[in-house]
Amino acid sequence: MIEVILNTPAQLSLPLYLPDDETFSSFWPGSNSALLASMTTVLNQPQGGYIYFWSREGAGRSHLMHAACSELSARDQAVGYVPLDKRTWFSPEVLEGMEQLALVCIDNIHCIAGDEEWEMAIFNLYNRILEVGKTRLLISGNAPPRQLDLQLPDLASRLDWGQIYWLQPLNDDEKVLALQKRAGIRGFELPEDVGRFLIKRLDREMRTLFETLDQLDRASIRLQRKLTIPFVKEALGL
Repeated sequence: MIEVILNTPAQLSLPLYLPDDETFSSFWPGSNSALLASMTTVLNQPQGGYIYFWSREGAGRSHLMHAACSELSARDQAVGYVPLDKRTWFSPEVLEGMEQLALVCIDNIHCIAGDEEWEMAIFNLYNRILEVGKTRLLISGNAPPRQLDLQLPDLASRLDWGQIYWLQPLNDDEKVLALQKRAGIRGFELPEDVGRFLIKRLDREMRTLFETLDQLDRASIRLQRKLTIPFVKEALGL
């Protein structure tokens, strides 16, 4: 895990633990080259910028958020990552002062739809970021901005202003390639037939597949066995 310390002018210090294997280099782009190109442009430009992207669960929204945070953190720039699916751990005050950061990532904004306090806090942060003009802002959700069932019309309008992308899910062939890439990064080989077997027999959500691949890697090392379909069946009890 990568630890990122967020310091805001409000003297709020939060440790952000980011998975060290969720980077741009470990993300299989599939049909999302335009989104990745726009993210690269925004992260590399000196001034602020805004991108909203949406997808169903498991398509890689959080992976890209973690990747963006890791990218700028590696350049010693201050970043903020706000996973709204875990908002019970913190209050809307966490957003105070974030307009002074190099990057703010608000993940899973659909989770606060209908929560007046959170909607207003994000609306106000958006306006402060727009006014200061130096912060890159990335927001993700499970639907386009106008379909989020937000109760604050002005927030839905703001979210609809910038670049908006659908993060398209990988097809089965691309999932095999993504698994093989992940295996290569971890230093082992995943045969294509084993990758296809995993996709057919397991939940096809990529995070689950990656976690299973990590589990198989550990079992393979411990037992000194190669990844074959018989071994996978044995290790996973299939």
